[in-house]
Amino acid sequence: QFPIMVRLRPEDRLTTQDLGNISVKTPEGETIPVSSLVFQREGRGPTEIRHVNGQRVTDVTAQLGEGVALGDAVDRIRGRLSEMQLPAGFSIVYGGTYREQQKAQRDFIIAILMALALVYMVMAGQFERFLDPLVVMFTVPVALVGVIPTLILTGTTLNMQSIMGLVMLIGIVVNNAIVLVDYVNIKRRDEGQPLRRATLEAARLRLRPILMTTLTTVLGLFPMALGWGAGANLQAALARVVIGGLLASTFITLVLIPALYISATRVTERARAKLGTWRQWVPRLSSTAGSRQGAS
Repeated sequence: QFPIMVRLRPEDRLTTQDLGNISVKTPEGETIPVSSLVFQREGRGPTEIRHVNGQRVTDVTAQLGEGVALGDAVDRIRGRLSEMQLPAGFSIVYGGTYREQQKAQRDFIIAILMALALVYMVMAGQFERFLDPLVVMFTVPVALVGVIPTLILTGTTLNMQSIMGLVMLIGIVVNNAIVLVDYVNIKRRDEGQPLRRATLEAARLRLRPILMTTLTTVLGLFPMALGWGAGANLQAALARVVIGGLLASTFITLVLIPALYISATRVTERARAKLGTWRQWVPRLSSTAGSRQGAS
């Protein structure tokens, strides 16, 4: 296939009036000028007409002002356009960077779910239990207690960089709880300490390493969170999310995780005890029923 463009001769397209001199054939075979079929007038119109899937499309672009987030700008535009009555057959579609941002946010939600699943599977293989990883995973929602106030206080929007910080935060906040729960298991397994004593002693001995790990991470991200330099504001959102979530998660973890571990372990032990008692009663009931049938 070869594109072929047909044009009038230069002398036949000097003015707009020359368009009316173009000859066309009627269904009866007669040749008449275009001026006898159409009405010609001057006006304003598009320089080109774009079509997408057979429909006419007009692109309207705009530049964001300084300090204006893309999502806020689109919300304002939607609010103003909602007051307009569109003619029949017209519709508004938001594309460009906004469409790409929405797609990226959906992809990041999938990434967050995958990160949660992978972190749980790794911990389940490390602890060789399914309960301990669940206790550790409670640090993830606790981190949101620090993320949301940090975003509000710093005036940071929930953009792609901050969502990326949430994905990173999932892998960071569980470290402190892993250290704590693993040390409790060592105390109970190797030293034979009771549950409450092992948990309290592990929380006391692991306090300093947990605080040191958190402090080094926060101080390392603090310059990035300040947003110094050209283009640093884009990366500042990531650092602020990690810092806020990590600080809140660390201090709450030191109190919440030991309490959750003790409660979950006690519930599990009680369930196992009841299950063991039930298993002991099943053979007894079976033997009793058999002896009654033999006697009869």
